[in-house]
Amino acid sequence: MLQAIGLTSTPRRDLTSAVDDLTFEARSGSVTALLGASGAGKTTALRLMLELQPGRGITYFRGLPLHRVARPAREVGVLLGDVPGHPGRTVRGQLRMLGAAAGVPASRADELLGAVGLDGLRDERLGTLSRGMDRRLGLATALLGDPHALLLDAPSAGLSLRESTWLFGLLRAHAARGGTVLYTTSDPKEAARTADHVVTIDDGRLVADQDGAEFARTRLRPRVAVRTPHAARLADALSREARAERRSVEVVAEAGSRLTVYGSSCPEIGETAFRHGVLVHQLADEFGDTGPEPVHHPALTAALAPIPLPRPVSLPAGGQGSGTVPAPASEADTAPTRAVIAPPAERRAAPRTNPVTSPGTAPRSTPGPTFDGRGPLPRPVPPLSPRPVRSPLRPVRYELHRMFGIRTTLLIVAAVVLVSVLLALFLARTGGTPPHRLLVAWPAILPLPPAVLGAGLLGAFSFGDEFRYPALAGARGTVPRRLALLLAKLAVTAASALLLALLVVAVDGAALRLAYGHAAAPVPDNWPALGARWAWLAVGCAWAGLLGAGVFRVTVAGVAAVVAVPTLVVPVLQTAFAGPSARSTAGLPARLRELAWLQWPTRADHWLTAVAGLVAQPVAAALVLSVSVLLCAYVLTGLRRRAR
Repeated sequence: MLQAIGLTSTPRRDLTSAVDDLTFEARSGSVTALLGASGAGKTTALRLMLELQPGRGITYFRGLPLHRVARPAREVGVLLGDVPGHPGRTVRGQLRMLGAAAGVPASRADELLGAVGLDGLRDERLGTLSRGMDRRLGLATALLGDPHALLLDAPSAGLSLRESTWLFGLLRAHAARGGTVLYTTSDPKEAARTADHVVTIDDGRLVADQDGAEFARTRLRPRVAVRTPHAARLADALSREARAERRSVEVVAEAGSRLTVYGSSCPEIGETAFRHGVLVHQLADEFGDTGPEPVHHPALTAALAPIPLPRPVSLPAGGQGSGTVPAPASEADTAPTRAVIAPPAERRAAPRTNPVTSPGTAPRSTPGPTFDGRGPLPRPVPPLSPRPVRSPLRPVRYELHRMFGIRTTLLIVAAVVLVSVLLALFLARTGGTPPHRLLVAWPAILPLPPAVLGAGLLGAFSFGDEFRYPALAGARGTVPRRLALLLAKLAVTAASALLLALLVVAVDGAALRLAYGHAAAPVPDNWPALGARWAWLAVGCAWAGLLGAGVFRVTVAGVAAVVAVPTLVVPVLQTAFAGPSARSTAGLPARLRELAWLQWPTRADHWLTAVAGLVAQPVAAALVLSVSVLLCAYVLTGLRRRAR
């Protein structure tokens, strides 16, 4: 069960709260609709329930608030708006990436693709998906952790009738397994047709909290569906009698031989038709919409192709209400016709069997979709193993999927290697470049070599893509701990920068020796110190780009942070520490040995001296300062931020 108590959003400036003291519940095993016009506060209510927006109130998911749930992905699945994700990522890659963040096995992605009907699109890019396929992927994302509750914001918006029928079939199947489903909608007819419970809000306040049957009876306009070959005669007779009796009756002629009558009842219309000798084929009460048109699902069509669909015939109007029964199908009447949808209470009582049978025979048992009185149910979602995947490397798995799931990373690496090789060959031909700068293709005119700029760009994309394509922002249950996510990004970005720096040196050296001989790329004598400086330069710029994009939430800010190190920070440091020094750092390892409680080997003094010399370099010191400042800014602006 899901219980929302006293939800109130924080107002902006002089405006009123979008949600004001909203309290309701969604029961397990049922589908609940949160109904309201556009701007009524439905989305804000969901965000308050998920602790994504500041405000007051609390929401209990089976007795616990979300921030106290040990594994949120197993408790709640979320779909807010469109499926966020990089348009170049594949459908399967998107699910595996989010599955890594949620801590579910990689095979779960393939299981859900089969359940939502995306088996054939697993290698398609997100940018090529239609609206319906995008919504299927969103449901698969929400179901990754096999959650008990599903929270969906306008899931059927923009979908066709067929896609909407499939979607609500999946939601009803989830509720039939004992889950809780809460979705928002602005269409009262859709709520009456698909929900067991309807919560109506207006201007952020609760208007009504009703059962589905009560909602359809009291808040939707009742009407009578009539089908007759003499529609014009019956419409004229109903209008004349209503004017004579001074009753408000509205008769609407629809396609074919169908009439919709408002303000009357089945007995009254039947008596009018009898008095005027009008033949009636169908006469039934309806509330709101009559339901979807027949949907030709491929599996359903294949399973039921040999069986002619029965023609619905109305029961005689009387004190027990009205309904429909299947009439024998004739040879001339084998085309599927629109069935009359029973009121919500009757539909919920319908058994989950296939009602389409051949006259005089027992029901056929055929594979394929099952029915619950509202249409075909989709393939059941396979349950997730109750044994959780416990691993501290979950954020690392997510970051690896995020970085290498698109072509951008490989294109950056290829571009950096190509530019470095061409620049190294050009510098070797012109001469005058020191060997250690020649191997990394770093001319004096450039503030940074191509490999370092590429490492900074990889770091900037690491957080920039998170805010441009927020795969984790709307899914509260799949977000790793922010500190763990930051550490994973730092580790993966550092490893990528080191591999890129090593690759550039190896390829540049091989190209120089191939073009100009071994003498063109000699190995420097102090290569360990130069290698340490080169590695720190690559890792430091990658971290600067990562933290810059994380603080300012845009990729360009990360790139600007990388470029600012040699162009702004280094000149400032050189100006600040210019002039003769009155003190010297000589003997620093010995003084540290005196202060320390533990004694380390003498050889460690050489490493301390090397580290001190590395940090004393202008660019290295500028990187240390820049990364430290950006890390503190990220901690203050990112890790400290909480919704409540």
